[in-house]
Formats: sequence, structure tokens, C-alpha cells
Amino acid sequence: MSKRRKSIFITGAAAGIGRAAALRFAAAGWRVGLYDVNLLGVKALASEIGPQAVVGKLDVTDAAAFAKALAAFAEPTDDRIDVLFNNAGILSTGDFESMPLARCHALIDINAKGVVNGCHAAQPYLARAKGGRVINMASASAIYGTPAFAVYSATKFFVKGLTEALNIEWARQGIYVCSVLPLFVDTPMVQAVADKPKSISSLGVRLTAADIADTVFEAATRPVWRSPVHWYVGRQTRALALMNKLVPQRLARASNKIISGY
Repeated sequence: MSKRRKSIFITGAAAGIGRAAALRFAAAGWRVGLYDVNLLGVKALASEIGPQAVVGKLDVTDAAAFAKALAAFAEPTDDRIDVLFNNAGILSTGDFESMPLARCHALIDINAKGVVNGCHAAQPYLARAKGGRVINMASASAIYGTPAFAVYSATKFFVKGLTEALNIEWARQGIYVCSVLPLFVDTPMVQAVADKPKSISSLGVRLTAADIADTVFEAATRPVWRSPVHWYVGRQTRALALMNKLVPQRLARASNKIISGY
């Protein structure tokens, strides 16, 4: 009997980190689910990957659609999914009061509720995989609330908290839950920010989508007993996380104020 090909379901797969992760896992022989609101984008990516790619249009804010997509993806593998990568997300920056309320709600719906929808619907397929994993895309903005990224930052704190809780809850089911927290990554999402906040120029954009994809692959394959709850990507990110733990909060606040120009 041939060994079952491992599978990963990726949201926001059409570009940036999702695309890079899909290519990384496909190169390792995984069956990859490419899901995004941009159907043409994932179809183009699937043509690069080949027959091990499964494509679907998915709005992660639609819980019913999310559940249906997961069920269809898992059906050929005896209702098992090895990894769910909750990557879909959007970014808006600027002073909080200047951001339209509808856009604030969209950030929450996609970045936070979308992760809840995915985790809730994927749980039975991950449990059946006996060693299933959830990798949630968070951000270094979840280390300390980030000026000019207020709502985005808050959604990533939500993801971080949910990850920590499920990491404990689902351990008894054999499901490992973690998050990935990078600083600024050279992706279309960051490039599209027209009036870039000072924090981007202060810290620079030093990470690539491939860097994050490598971390996601490691989070999917490293033995759980050697794996953290949160993967801080890059020396800069790890330094900021360590500083936030060690220094008094007033100094952490002052540092973030200087970095962000507020």
C-alpha cells in the first residue's frame, strides 16, 4: 500500500505568503488546497503546481462556504486534513478615527472571524489525521499594540490568544495549534500601503514571503515536542518580542511610540 500524501488547506493562497507556502509544500510532495477570493489567481498557481493542487474560491467570512470547502478537500483522503493554514488577511493603516468603520469591520471579519470559521470547521478533519496541525498567520503587531495599525493589530492579538487557548484545548485530540508572527514582509499587501506608516521605514521590510513559507513548513513538520506555540520570524522580530517581555511596559510603550513616530 502506498503512503498517503500529506495535505494542507491554505487560505489566501493566490498571492504573497499563501502562494509561497503553496509552492513550498508542493515541492515537498504535499497535496495542497489553494483557496482564495481570487479564483483566477489560485487557478494560475495550480497550473504551476500540477495535479496535486486543489483549487477553490473561498471567502473566509462565509462560515458555511468554509465548511463546504474543507469537506470537499478532505473527502478524497478519508475525511482527513493534516494542516490548516489560516493565512487569509487584509491590511489597512492610518489613524484609527480616519479609517471608515466598514473597513474596521472588514479587518475583524476576515482576520479574526475568518480564523474562527476555519478552526471550527476543520477540527474533525484534523483530529482524524492523528497529528493534525493548525498554523495561524499572526503578526509582530501582536507583540505590542501598534499605532497606525490599531484594528489590524487587535485582530492579530485575537489570533494569538485563540492560538494559545486551542494549543492547550486540542492537545488532547492530538492537534497542534500555533501561530507565525513576522515583522513586515515584502508582499503585495505591504506594497499596496500607499501612505506607509513610519514604523515600516523605521524597521524596514526585511522578510520575504519565502522566509515565512519556510517557517510555516517547519511548523508543519517539526516534532510537536520541539515546537513553540508562537513562531517569531527573523532576528528583528525575536528581539522585539524578547524586549517586550523583559522591559517595563512604560519603556515598551516609549519604544513603540518612537518607532511609529507618534
